[in-house]
Amino acid sequence: MSSENGTDLPKLAAPARRALAGAGYDTLEQLAQAREADVEALHGMGPNAMNTLRKALQAHGLSFHTDNTP
Repeated sequence: MSSENGTDLPKLAAPARRALAGAGYDTLEQLAQAREADVEALHGMGPNAMNTLRKALQAHGLSFHTDNTP
């Protein structure tokens, strides 16, 4: 999985990768459109994977979607 802008998902354990792929998330941009609680609820997503995703999003100036945005 390679994107031109370098925002591929970070390396994760197989269950977390399968969970994200099954939900249709291939890039950090796609993940930034999702609510953190929804991603965390996916079967296979554990605390380590969530921490890795938060850090990867932050490193690219992104974050999980929040309902508070106007």
